[in-house]
Amino acid sequence: MRPPGDISPAGQSQKEGGSTASTMTELETAMGLIIDVFARYSGGDGRRQTLTKGELKQLMEKELPGFLQSGRDKDAVGRLLKDLDANGDAEVDFSEFIVFVAALTSACHKYFAQTASK
Repeated sequence: MRPPGDISPAGQSQKEGGSTASTMTELETAMGLIIDVFARYSGGDGRRQTLTKGELKQLMEKELPGFLQSGRDKDAVGRLLKDLDANGDAEVDFSEFIVFVAALTSACHKYFAQTASK
């Protein structure tokens, strides 16, 4: 994988001197998108490396709208934050966020594998 500073906005890596190398793989693109989504919602309070409860709620409403079930459960984001907050600082850092993304992706994979086998 290329280092983070090695990727241009167009999704292509840059060699020294600015020439374009091969395009990113699908997995590299997916990883970059996850990083970009986290960065888009983090830092509203000035701390770019974490999501507050409000930032997590906004991310969930915009990026995973079906997950919160249309706002029926007012405490869902609070419980999610508590579950994700491994270090107890009342915020979600990228490592805590990526554990959530991986668990959710694994659950989706399992669901679709079961659906396909029926």
